[in-house]
Amino acid sequence: MYTMEDLKPKEFYKYFKEISAIPRGSRNTKQISDYCVAFAKAHNLEYIQDESNNVILIKEASKGYEAVPAIIIQGHLDMVCEKESDYEIDFTKDGLTLELDGNFLSAKGTTLGADDGVAVAYSLALLADDTLEHPRLEIVLTTDEEIGLLGATAIDLSMLKGKYLINIDSDVEGMFLTSCAGGLRADCTLFVEYKEETMTSYTIKLSGLKGGHSGAEIDQYRGNSNKLMGRFMSYLSDVINFGIISLNGGLMDNAIPRETIMEVFIEEEDAALLEETVAAFDQILKNEFASNDPNVSLTQKKNGMKTASMLTPKSKELIQFMLVNAPNGVQNMSSDIKGLVQTSLNLGILTLDEEKCKLTFAVRSSIDSEKQALSNQLRYLTEFLQGVYSVHGDYPSWPFKKDSKLRDYMTKAYEEQFGVAPKIEAIHAGLECGLFCQKIDGLDAISLGPEVFDIHTPKERMNVESVERYWRFLRNVITGFAKVEN
Repeated sequence: MYTMEDLKPKEFYKYFKEISAIPRGSRNTKQISDYCVAFAKAHNLEYIQDESNNVILIKEASKGYEAVPAIIIQGHLDMVCEKESDYEIDFTKDGLTLELDGNFLSAKGTTLGADDGVAVAYSLALLADDTLEHPRLEIVLTTDEEIGLLGATAIDLSMLKGKYLINIDSDVEGMFLTSCAGGLRADCTLFVEYKEETMTSYTIKLSGLKGGHSGAEIDQYRGNSNKLMGRFMSYLSDVINFGIISLNGGLMDNAIPRETIMEVFIEEEDAALLEETVAAFDQILKNEFASNDPNVSLTQKKNGMKTASMLTPKSKELIQFMLVNAPNGVQNMSSDIKGLVQTSLNLGILTLDEEKCKLTFAVRSSIDSEKQALSNQLRYLTEFLQGVYSVHGDYPSWPFKKDSKLRDYMTKAYEEQFGVAPKIEAIHAGLECGLFCQKIDGLDAISLGPEVFDIHTPKERMNVESVERYWRFLRNVITGFAKVEN
C-alpha cells in the first residue's frame, strides 16, 4: 500500500501535484502556461511563450552529447474537466483533490488530468534533473488540445532543431502509437422560440452511463445520454403532449456524455402516464445496455405546478428531429487494420438557452474524405432545419511512417529494458503528431505513455507503478539517444 509520500519518482510527483492545484481546463490555460515560464526562469532555461499560451522550453545538450540529435518531447497543458453531478467544484478557479487508492492515483469527484498532466510532469522533471546526460531537449507544451488541437495548430516551431518527436499523450503501457485519425469539432445551432405557460413540471434525468473518450472508447458502444434523451423524447411524444422548459447534457465534445437532464411541462391529468412511460423506457435502456452500460437510469421527479417559458411545438420538433436523426457513434471500420475504427462522431454537448439549441459533435476519421462527408451530412441536416453549421479545430490525421528510425530505436530500447516487445498500433483518437509532421519536414514521431484508465471521466485513474517504469524508460531512451541513427 502506497502513501502520497511514497510515490516515485519524487521529481515527477512534485510537479504533478503542483500542476493539479492549477485550474487548467481548455481555454483556461494562462495560469498553467505562466507556471511553466516561471519554471524555465528558475532553471535558467530558454523559453518561448506565445499568444495561445503554448510554451517551448529548451535545455541545451549536456557535455559529450552536443553531436547527438535533439529530442522534441511534447504534450498538452489543458485537461478535460468532467465531474460527478453532485460534486462541487469551479474548474475555472479550483484545483483538484488527489486521492491514492492502492496503485492508483485519482481525483476526488473529477477527472484527474493525467491526460495530459503526465507529459507536463515528466517534461519538467526531466528538465530539472541535472544528473541526466542528454542531447538538446526541446519541450513543447501546447494548449487547447482537448477542443480541437488549437494550440498545436497555432504554434510556430521554426526555432526547433529536433527531427525526432516523443509525444507523451497515450494511456496504454507497452503500446507505441504510430498513426492516428484526423478530426474536427462541429457546432449545429438551431434557433428556437418560447411561450409562457402554467402547467405541471417534471425533471427527467438520464444518467448512470460510463462515458469515456470519444475516440479511444467509441467502439465500446456505450450509451450517449444526449442521443438517448432524443429517443426518449420521440417515445414520449407517441404517448402524451409535453413541452420542453430546459435541456442540457454533456460537457466536452470529445467525451461520451454520461448525463442529460430535461425539464418538461405536461397536463396534470397526464402525470401518471408520464411516470409509467419513464419507467417503461428505463427498462428498455436497461435491457439494451445490460452489458455495455448496466447502470443506465432514466428517472423522473415531479416539481408541481409552475409558470415558465417552454419551447413552442415547432421548436420542440426541430430539436427532437435533430436528436433522433443525427448520426452518432462508429460509422466505418478500417478494412486494413482489424478492430480499428476508421470514422466516427460523438454528440458530446447539448445546450438550450433563450435563443438557440446547440449540438456539438467530435468528428473523427483516418480518411479525410470520410471526415468531410460526415461533416457535410451534419451541415445538410442542420441547414434543412433552418439552423447554422460551423466547424472548428479541423486537424489532420497522422499517417504511418514506414521507415522510422525512432520507432526502431525505441522498440529495441523497450525490449532491452522490459524483456518484451511493445505493440505498435494506430489509434482512432486525435494526437498532435499529425500537425507537428506538417510543420517540421521529415519529422519522425512516436506516442507513448503510462497506464491511465477511464480518461475524460471522473473515474480517471493513473497507475503509479507504470509511471515509475516509464520514468526509467524515458531516462534510458534520452541517455542512449546517440543510437537512434545507428
